Amino acid sequence: MKIFLAGASGVIGQRLTLFLLVAGHAVVGTTRSAERAAQLKARGAEAVVIDVFDAGALRDAVVGARPDVVIHQLTDLPQVFDPAQRAEFSTRNSRLRIEGTANLVAAARAAGARRLIAQSIAFAYADGPEPHAETDPLASPDGDEPGAVTARGVRALEAAVLGAPGIDGLVLRYGRLYGPGTWTEVRQGRAPLHVDAAARAALLAVKRGTPGVYNIAEDDGAVSIDKARAELGFDADFRLG
Repeated sequence: MKIFLAGASGVIGQRLTLFLLVAGHAVVGTTRSAERAAQLKARGAEAVVIDVFDAGALRDAVVGARPDVVIHQLTDLPQVFDPAQRAEFSTRNSRLRIEGTANLVAAARAAGARRLIAQSIAFAYADGPEPHAETDPLASPDGDEPGAVTARGVRALEAAVLGAPGIDGLVLRYGRLYGPGTWTEVRQGRAPLHVDAAARAALLAVKRGTPGVYNIAEDDGAVSIDKARAELGFDADFRLG
């Protein structure tokens, strides 16, 4: 199949690009860097340097790619976590989830894509009994603190993907990432998720799973991953090599 991967040069996107190519898919991947575009091309993908906030350019790129599936792995996060900068990067990332997702969904519809898979998070649930199922309510989006800003972005992203007319939308609620290229090499916090297993889940969702939301994390009791296991064949223990 033809895959348009938005965020192909990110920590998950790099792994996912390789997984998709090995599985026999043709990949058009986006990046904001000419250097990373060259790296994508060297791996065998077609690369597009683009700003997802440029709705017209994004639409032209997706329509030109004519993808069967569009995958949203876009984030706007620093390479190193600095608690003092949390409010700033939460605002940037929320804007990407709101405006960037809307632009990508519109582009996917214009291109006639059949399926749209998007990265969300599994640690934005409202307080309540655990493990959280996908049907549990998300945290309140009210207020200006980073948690509320993040919740607004998550809600907008998921509504846009799941509500896109004529497209099967799947939302992967990733746990707290760890592993090479992430903020930490070891598990930290509830609902951890190794970056390799995260990328593998997106590959599985290309062909498996009904439209809807899936918790993608390790089974530590914070969130239920029964649905992802049953419908996607998700395995939290998957590692490269």
